[in-house]
Amino acid sequence: MRITDLMIKDTMIMDLKATTKEGAIDELIASLAASGRINDPVLFKEMILKREEQSSTGIGGGIAMPHAKTKAVNEATVVFAKSATGVEFESLDDEPARIFFMIAAPEGAGNMHLRTLASLSRLLIDSEFIEQLMNTRTPDEVSALFDAKQAEGEAKEKESEAAEAAVKKSEPEKLIVGNPDSQAFVVAVTACPTGIAHTFMAEDALKKKALEMGVNIRVETNGSEGAKNVLTPDEIRRASGVIVAADKQVEMARFDGKPVLQRPVSDGIRKSEELIRKAMNGDAPIYHNEGRSGNEGESKEKSGSIGSKIYKDLMNGISHMLPFVVGGGILLAISFLIEQVGGENHPLFQLLQTIGGGDGAFHFLIPVLAGFIAISIGDRPALMPGMVGGYMALNSNAGFLGGLAAGFLAGYVVIGLRKLFAGLPKTLDGLKPILLYPVFGLLITGGLMYYLFDPIFSWMNVGLINWLNDLGTVNAVILGLVLGGMMAIDMGGPFNKAAYTFAIGVFTTSGNTNGFMMAAVMAGGMVPPLAIALATTFFKNKFTESERKSGLTNYVLGLSFITEGAIPFAAADPLRVLTSCILGSAVAGGLTQFWNINVPAPHGGIFVAALSSHALLFLLAVLIGSVISGLMLGLWKKPLEAK
Repeated sequence: MRITDLMIKDTMIMDLKATTKEGAIDELIASLAASGRINDPVLFKEMILKREEQSSTGIGGGIAMPHAKTKAVNEATVVFAKSATGVEFESLDDEPARIFFMIAAPEGAGNMHLRTLASLSRLLIDSEFIEQLMNTRTPDEVSALFDAKQAEGEAKEKESEAAEAAVKKSEPEKLIVGNPDSQAFVVAVTACPTGIAHTFMAEDALKKKALEMGVNIRVETNGSEGAKNVLTPDEIRRASGVIVAADKQVEMARFDGKPVLQRPVSDGIRKSEELIRKAMNGDAPIYHNEGRSGNEGESKEKSGSIGSKIYKDLMNGISHMLPFVVGGGILLAISFLIEQVGGENHPLFQLLQTIGGGDGAFHFLIPVLAGFIAISIGDRPALMPGMVGGYMALNSNAGFLGGLAAGFLAGYVVIGLRKLFAGLPKTLDGLKPILLYPVFGLLITGGLMYYLFDPIFSWMNVGLINWLNDLGTVNAVILGLVLGGMMAIDMGGPFNKAAYTFAIGVFTTSGNTNGFMMAAVMAGGMVPPLAIALATTFFKNKFTESERKSGLTNYVLGLSFITEGAIPFAAADPLRVLTSCILGSAVAGGLTQFWNINVPAPHGGIFVAALSSHALLFLLAVLIGSVISGLMLGLWKKPLEAK
């Protein structure tokens, strides 16, 4: 496909009238709409502006390339436009844009379209070609210029592809651009959100500049068709430094221990010389991966890296689950309040129960948890089998534990499938994400959940609930002490999340009725900010004016069950603050179990206290814990004058 197949003459604007950025975008969109190339101008503009928010598509040199890939596009199109006066487009070089290419790509754009758009992007690195475009006067001249330039590029590309095919397997180092006699070698990755334009412009800019500087470079592109020219472990090992010019996530684990420059993709286009020089000299922060080692040739994990990886995957699931917990939990709490006034037949009670409870937000807790654990491990192909596995766990009473198992299972099943299908012919690459991974991922995950994990975790879940129900007072108090104290250890970190997740698991598994553990973690989580507020109020001589002002806000945060309000104080004085808060939170959590308090809502703090089985005792537990922590902190800290 030729570029001019996408660059329709009828859409070209040879004298753009707009004088502002938004006006130029509107005029270009109007041309697309008038030719029937888009079906929803409003949605298309929304997606264009969303892309501009990430970084301006005014790439400098008088060029702007606003683009979007959306269902609002009927057919892939590039609108060419020229402005005689120039338009202030927030360009990277702060110069007005005079030549515009608005790229409209449909959601299902084929590989040929994407390759053509990538070719267009590469042409715009050529300053001589841009000058020729500036001098065109008619759409015919523009088309003729592009046809001639693309024919020239295609001839060179065929030669390059033939050479690459011949050496790719046996001598991959010959794919490196630069001076073969030079010892300087850097590697780079380029990527932009849509993977259409900036990805390939940054690639060409880096290659061109490296050639001028006599530096060898190897560039991997993460475009719409996926990663191309993927860097090998040996190339990464030999490189002096790594350039990651990307506005979206790329695989970083492989760069562990290397100097890595992480910059916007626009810097790869406009600041290529600076990036290459710094990478060549190793003038960049050393990248430390929290998961697997970046060296794919080593099977041995770094110390603690397995735990870090599991924690990262788990937190990805929990962080995506929390909005369902908070939103659904607050609505459930309000519904319980309405029930106390109007009874269970009140229509508003039934509405909020439906939206927030088991038929609404809370119905998605375990599937969302499992799905986003899976996606953290196996990327997007793992999302669907993970969510289905989580749904199976929900329906089989495997509950929260089954959901955790489903997420990790689906993620590693997809990783296994990638390795299994790695040897398939390249022509089948397109079938993997749309057919092979979904079908086999779902079949294997679902089968293992049905026959193995669901029965095991159903048994464990029932056992856990029975154990909790049979706990004596002493054991329940000990568990409350532990859960309450954990909420204050890191105030939103792994210990805090582990305690809260345990309480949520018990709550959901019991059909949203067993809120005893919820009472312990809620009371424990409310104590730290309230203790800070009390200490700053009654021990004014031991806190600065700004700390006293911040302390006042902690009254509201603490009452709302937002533990993180105490983090700035803990960071400034960890020994005193954490020790005091852990003690008070543990006492509060233990008291909720001693008084047999049940809070049937997973969030809300004081605002759901009325729902607890013993509202006044719950508030008293929080108050006692807060006073203990506040007094301990206030007495322990030294007056400001003595510091």
